[in-house]
Amino acid sequence: MVRRIYDFYLEGFRSMTTGRTLWKIVIIKLIIMFGVLKIFFFPDYLHTNFTSDRQRADHVLDSITRPYTPPPAAER
Repeated sequence: MVRRIYDFYLEGFRSMTTGRTLWKIVIIKLIIMFGVLKIFFFPDYLHTNFTSDRQRADHVLDSITRPYTPPPAAER
């Protein structure tokens, strides 16, 4: 049964014409989003603010185990 499902999808991708172009566009977009934009918009916070792996690990552990306290309501 797994072989039949695999053959079904394989034959479908082989006979695609417009779909191949769309898949290429999707892959190019993903490369741009995760490769290029990550460099410019998501700096490496841990490496710039901490010098050792132990400090980084302590910061992450503290951040994920600290209970959430909502900000105070805005006064009018």
